[in-house]
Order: sequence, then C-alpha cells, then structure tokens
Amino acid sequence: MRLFLFDVDGTLIVARGAGREAFNRALHAVYGTAGPEEGRYDFRGKTDPRILLDLLTAAGLGPGEIAAGAARFYATYVDELAAVIGDGRRVTVMPGIADVVRALARREDAVVGLLTGNIEGGARVKLAPTGLWPLFRLGAYGSDHIDRRALPAVACARARQAVGHDFSFDRVTIIGDTPLDVDCARACGARAVAVATGFHPYGDLEGCAPDLLFPDFADVPRVLAALTA
Repeated sequence: MRLFLFDVDGTLIVARGAGREAFNRALHAVYGTAGPEEGRYDFRGKTDPRILLDLLTAAGLGPGEIAAGAARFYATYVDELAAVIGDGRRVTVMPGIADVVRALARREDAVVGLLTGNIEGGARVKLAPTGLWPLFRLGAYGSDHIDRRALPAVACARARQAVGHDFSFDRVTIIGDTPLDVDCARACGARAVAVATGFHPYGDLEGCAPDLLFPDFADVPRVLAALTA
C-alpha cells in the first residue's frame, strides 16, 4: 500500500492570488502591517506559520507579539479567504488533476492525502469549490508544524490511524510544484514527484532531480501509470 500526498496551491488548484490577498488583509487587521516586503515576499512552498513569522519579523515584531496574535490572525485569514474566493469562480483545478486524484482514491492499494503549507482551514476553503476535498482521507498542514520537512511524519501517523496500516517513508509519494516539495520528499526518503503547473518553470524543477517530473497531469493514463509503477 502506498500513501500519495498532494500539495494544494499550484499542484491541485490555482486561486489567482486569493491566498496572498486574504493573508495580507488578515495581517493588516490583526497586526496593522503586512511587513516591509508586502507584495514581494515569495510564498511558494512555505508553510503559513513560516510566512507569518518571516513577514512580521521583517516588520520589527518580536516572537511574543507575533505569537499573541496568531490565533486571531488565522481565524481572520480563513474568514477573509472565504470572502475572497466567494462563489469559487476564482479557483481553477489544474489539468487532469481531478481524474488523477479520483483514480488513486478508488484504488485499494492507495491512500490519498494532502501535504501542504496551508493551515487546515485554508486548504479546506480553497478546495471546497472543487469537490475534491472529500477524496483526501487525511492531511498534514502548515497548522501542524512550521517546518514543511516535519509534515511527512504527521501524514504517516494520520494514515495509520485512518487505515490501520504503517507507512514507511519509502512507501510515500509527495507531489508538488516547487523545489521545496522535492526537498521535503528528499529529506525523509519519500518519492518526489514534481509538476510544472505552479510558478516554477519545468527547467527549475528538473534541476531539483525529482523522481518523476511532469509538465502537467493532462495525460491521465500516463501519469497514473508512472505514479503507480
């Protein structure tokens, strides 16, 4: 049995900047600033807690002040994200991804989950318009740990609770669109699958030497054959 863990932004969907917009709104509402790098900070592949800490540290806030507002910030962020996404027309599912996820979810020898830097509430809001959320039996989220490299262990523990089966890291496939997704897989010994549907070009991802690399998942039979080989 194999555990397949998908990133959200750039891998499953694009939300046309909804996450950044909601994040900045919540930062201003709770902390009064989005940091000196507003609009220039690179969100890609980072966990929400890492983004929060980096932006506010750059703005001169101390760890205690950041921590004191964190719970209110995340609640505000989820509310703002829901408002920005609205009826869901801003969310686009990447080519072939719905068919790939559904096919994997039907397999008796596979468990499908999420591994994302999004906090759980943010991931849920982003995926709700797609109908894909119920297909993921578990998730490891930015709300579980600031360090993305710690999330595969969280996912494996939750997979064991979900299906009563232990998953060693060599039975885990991590699928994402950034070099940090590949790094996450490499750090624990999981299989690294990269797809160039986010903001990193194919060549950049190729330089990370993932085990599998796709321009997109439009060729569903080919993707499924490679993922399950």
